Amino acid sequence: MSGDSQARKDLIVQDWLPRYTGMRVDEFGDYVLLTNFKEYVDTFAHRFECEVRGIDRPMQAASNSEGLTIVNFGIGTANAATIMDLLTARMPQGVLFLGKCGGLKESTEIGHFILPIAAIRGEGTSDDYLPPEVPALPSFKLHKFVSEKIIERGFEYRTGVVYTTNRRIWEHDEEFLARLRDLTVIAIDMETATLFIVGHANQISRGALLLVSDVPTTPEGVKTEASDQQVTADWAEHHLDLGISAMSDIADEGEPIKHFTF
Repeated sequence: MSGDSQARKDLIVQDWLPRYTGMRVDEFGDYVLLTNFKEYVDTFAHRFECEVRGIDRPMQAASNSEGLTIVNFGIGTANAATIMDLLTARMPQGVLFLGKCGGLKESTEIGHFILPIAAIRGEGTSDDYLPPEVPALPSFKLHKFVSEKIIERGFEYRTGVVYTTNRRIWEHDEEFLARLRDLTVIAIDMETATLFIVGHANQISRGALLLVSDVPTTPEGVKTEASDQQVTADWAEHHLDLGISAMSDIADEGEPIKHFTF
């Protein structure tokens, strides 16, 4: 990117991050939690007695006094790419996505956590940032620290590759299901690969802690409103707690995270 182009991008994101979230750039912390759920933002704000910003904006956000921010960026790869671009206005030290996913293996039960070692770029959005040959990977040291927090709290988690897609209704498509089996992926979602690639392109350290909310490869496992509410009631607090603990402590206890360019 030329100097003039970078300058124009900098001006845009400095204006658009507050525009989308209702929060000034200097109010964002060094570490950021991303989520698809306004309830996570509300719970965070209640816990830390801080204000939820952006109620009338596309994204809601809150920051505590300890340098941690949470953002509900919405659903899908377009929104995932947008928030990772907008965060370059602040250039946080680390970003962790707290999302839900569909489990695709017998070993991934509802309520299990997944720390993806990679994501397959089935969404297309990430192709606008880096060539398809570039793998979508998290920042290893960030994930290492998150895994330690999971173990400390006595939870199980799985590692593996997730498949990211723009398709929302695919459970009926036998050809698509067969492809997922061939790819040996552990889960499917709509944001992880995009977050990883755009984070890489923008030199932002990133990770994802996914909560298995359904097992869509079985007829009884397809997510419904009722089943999703139950998963939220049983597991959302633990999910958010893990994210807060990891991103609150990583600055003091974790290894330094560096982003190398080539």
